[in-house]
Amino acid sequence: MKKVFATLLVLFLGTNFSQAQLLTLGIKGGASFTNYSGSSIGNIETSAITNYHGGLIAELKVFDNFAIQPELLYSTQGAKLKYLSDEIKNELGYLSLPVLAKFYLTSNGLSLEFGPQASVLVSERNKVDANDTNPFEVGLAGGLSYKLTKKIFVSGRYVAGLTEAKKDADVKNSAVQLSVGLMF
Repeated sequence: MKKVFATLLVLFLGTNFSQAQLLTLGIKGGASFTNYSGSSIGNIETSAITNYHGGLIAELKVFDNFAIQPELLYSTQGAKLKYLSDEIKNELGYLSLPVLAKFYLTSNGLSLEFGPQASVLVSERNKVDANDTNPFEVGLAGGLSYKLTKKIFVSGRYVAGLTEAKKDADVKNSAVQLSVGLMF
């Protein structure tokens, strides 16, 4: 009797989970507008640069209007640095893992997303100082997303670095990301 009950329970839960589509996977990518912020910039003038981001996304529905959204993204960040007559475009490549709380504000797919983001430095182009960049960064991400269809969405997000991008300096990454994505 216990085996029959357990089998029926598994079938019932499996059917309900698959019908409710608790987990959906997808891909996303887009443009990033990045710069440095902080007090240790001093006499160095910074300006924003245009970069890119892309990767995998998952959405785990918890309630009808709430989901957890982990992502695995490759994103480039950095800034254009100008000191006297020298100008350097410093691009930092990160493997980022944002884990966002996603609140659906309307039934037609508008949602508010926010949460922490952990990033690991995987590449650096046009290095300012080879030993100057922190290999790990923590940030806070927040933004809006809108489902154009059941599968296609657009989003806008701001990511503020909470830890220093450069060692022994109060310089943090900041990024505005505009994305388009496809859920499967």
